[in-house]
Amino acid sequence: MSATTSRQVPLAERPSATQIEALLQARFEPVRLAVIDESQQHAGHAGAAEGSHMRVEICSTAFAGLSRVARHRLVYDALSAQIRRGIHALAIIAEVP
Repeated sequence: MSATTSRQVPLAERPSATQIEALLQARFEPVRLAVIDESQQHAGHAGAAEGSHMRVEICSTAFAGLSRVARHRLVYDALSAQIRRGIHALAIIAEVP
């Protein structure tokens, strides 16, 4: 899934993997969490100027009983402000322990 921004956000204002990790940690108390900034892999592609490319791999009991789509929606909701601040693409793997 991809999240797009409507404007270019300066690199210094874009959320970092560390900031995203802290938000997800606080919201979901995951048993496993990795936030990977894949922006360098997309350098030169049209969307790279609009924002960062992030991968989130999260495993939390908060996702128990939810479909994959519902788990992704929770992650998108938790990161909505960061998406507006410059996440161009967000790949999510959200699992239950």
